[in-house]
Amino acid sequence: MNPLIMIPARMAATRLPDKPLADIGGKPMIVRAYEQAALSGLQVAVAAGDQAIVDVIEGIGGVAVLTDPDLPSGSDRIRAALETIDPDGVFDAVINLQGDMPFADPGLATACAALLHGQPQCDIATLVAREADVSDRGNPDVVKAVLALPEGERHGQALYFTRSTLFGDAPIWRHIGLYGYRREALLKFCAAPPSPLEKREKLEQLRALEMGLQIWAAVIDEAPLSVDNPGDLEAARALAARD
Repeated sequence: MNPLIMIPARMAATRLPDKPLADIGGKPMIVRAYEQAALSGLQVAVAAGDQAIVDVIEGIGGVAVLTDPDLPSGSDRIRAALETIDPDGVFDAVINLQGDMPFADPGLATACAALLHGQPQCDIATLVAREADVSDRGNPDVVKAVLALPEGERHGQALYFTRSTLFGDAPIWRHIGLYGYRREALLKFCAAPPSPLEKREKLEQLRALEMGLQIWAAVIDEAPLSVDNPGDLEAARALAARD
């Protein structure tokens, strides 16, 4: 398997405008995300919705592809960039790494690649972590993954994703928004319209499940910091200051 890491990024953001270029310890957020991804040893490119992002990445010697800013999702953005950067299909898998995770462990991308490699029936690989707090169970902003996960195993098939409250004594798995796609699965997914469950839960991964694609998830020990609002940005800056 020959995977490529692709980081989708665009300047428009409701809660944190111009987020990719937000300064974190003297570096734009997207640069930190790119540099962390490169530590994985895999090839990395940014699927950018704005020329300013391309300029910043190319300024550090990185690879960035300008895409239509009006594309509806990060998945559509990486598909468009993939067609530009790799029209001959050299890369047979794409790891969609979020640009708002500036300190993501490089091992997260390789964990997704390993899951695709080790599970032939897996069309899309993703990650989960145990709930951080009992309040996660009823928090609609925390996406929960329902897994077929045998006791003692570190990966299993995802049966559903939801924002709703989950009950019971079993662990609640928080979904980490990082995906590894087989190339053909990405193309099928992007060609399909939003599905009923996707629109109901506002979770695009449900489209894949309704299409019959298999999603598998690997368990990681801790969810990476995701910068979604000004409070998260301050936390990221504090973290950078301690390095």
